[in-house]
Amino acid sequence: MNVNAQAYDNYKKTTVETAAPGKLLLMLYDGAIRNIDNAKEAIRQKDINMAHNQIIKAEDIVLELTASLNMDYEVSNHLSRLYEYLHYQLVQANLEKDIQKLDEVREFLADLRNTWEEAMKKTAVSSRRDNPSRSNAGLNLRG
Repeated sequence: MNVNAQAYDNYKKTTVETAAPGKLLLMLYDGAIRNIDNAKEAIRQKDINMAHNQIIKAEDIVLELTASLNMDYEVSNHLSRLYEYLHYQLVQANLEKDIQKLDEVREFLADLRNTWEEAMKKTAVSSRRDNPSRSNAGLNLRG
């Protein structure tokens, strides 16, 4: 591995290790969506090995999303069932190299991602409203 590739890998590792939980969740959704897009392109190009590998990566992410659920909340039970369905669809898409199944999973993941991002924004706004001093945290206001 060359120095640039190693530096980039270290950067990615540090980014993941230091990400806030909400940001990490967005990164997982983004990764799964990117893998699905790559798999669809590989299917179109008839690169079955690449499609398989990309779908497996998306499956792994969905399994990680499932494992990260806090089952103390009712919504987690619903998400668990949804993730189970999405994982099943990914397995079927991989067996059949079915772009339509990949599109369905991608749409669900994109909706979940966007909903989570919106919730994070609303929480951040609410947090700044409740604690105005935090909105300037890290800023150098000396003039």
